[in-house]
Amino acid sequence: MNINATLIGQSIAFFLFVWFVMKYVWPPLIAALDERKKTIADGLAAAERGQHEQELAEKKAAEYLKDAKEQATDVLAQAQKRASEIIEEAKNGAKEEADRILVAAHASIDQDINRAKEQLRQQVASIAVSGAEKVLKREIDEKAHADIVDDLITQI
Repeated sequence: MNINATLIGQSIAFFLFVWFVMKYVWPPLIAALDERKKTIADGLAAAERGQHEQELAEKKAAEYLKDAKEQATDVLAQAQKRASEIIEEAKNGAKEEADRILVAAHASIDQDINRAKEQLRQQVASIAVSGAEKVLKREIDEKAHADIVDDLITQI
């Protein structure tokens, strides 16, 4: 055997193999690799989009949290303001009620004083009449002033 013929035969077989692989095997492999490359690129793009969206979501969440804190602060301030108003209203109401009770107490005291004065006047008058009666009994002779006593008896 000649080494040249073998070499030529092997070269022809190799070229036929290369042609067969290029014609039937290589296109599906390239298509699979391209598809895989596309899938990986899409996955990386989706990951970048996801990361970008995550950053945006984190920023929005931070803004929402900031807004929520501001709203909570506003609500607390309003609640404290309202509580102060309620306390002030209660103080004013209590003061008005105390003034009203004080006026009623003064009126009641004045009435009691007037009643006591009237009772005292009646008692003083009664005592004065009693005292005058005792003084007059000693000085009045019943027989001499019988007509005055009879007049008083008829009036009573």
